[in-house]
Amino acid sequence: MAEQSMAARSRFTPLRAAQLYDTVLDLLRTVGYDALSMEAVATKARFSKATLYRDWGGKPQLVVAAVKYLRPVRIDTIDTGSLRGDLYALADHSHNKELAQDIALQLGLSHAIFDNPELRQALREVMINPILDDIHAILQRGVRRGEVAPDNPALALVPPMLCSLAVARPLLSCEAMTQDDVRRNVEALVFPALGI
Repeated sequence: MAEQSMAARSRFTPLRAAQLYDTVLDLLRTVGYDALSMEAVATKARFSKATLYRDWGGKPQLVVAAVKYLRPVRIDTIDTGSLRGDLYALADHSHNKELAQDIALQLGLSHAIFDNPELRQALREVMINPILDDIHAILQRGVRRGEVAPDNPALALVPPMLCSLAVARPLLSCEAMTQDDVRRNVEALVFPALGI
């Protein structure tokens, strides 16, 4: 697969590849992985199906490439001078539309990640791990500033909890998380757990 993705990158301009990956991600959000077809991608992105199969091998490889293309904005640079301020800035970082899109993408891939380990790993590497790492970096800055005890057990639990809330919300209430929801969860769950 690495050879295929290298070939695909060298054969198309970055703009053209980005258009293709955006099309794949949009279709994943709207129809999900199972209903996504190479024909629909080819039509919407104006690629030939033969090109897609030749350069990406098939739907799983194309979806993995599109997920890897999706690079979340790094949030570890948030530094307001206090952990409370950083966590509020984190809550306000994403626009409601972006939160809804990310959730739609995760839901669109949810069934497929159980059947496709490569896709599951790509989703973790590209979407989940960077967010967990960034939240961890924000918390560790709070530890270094003396705002949180270094042995506080919540330090290990807060990053996956915040990610889990965003993923579980549409399943529980049919609505994506909003900035206000994130702020309320931070105030009601994260601040008390961290003792700030």
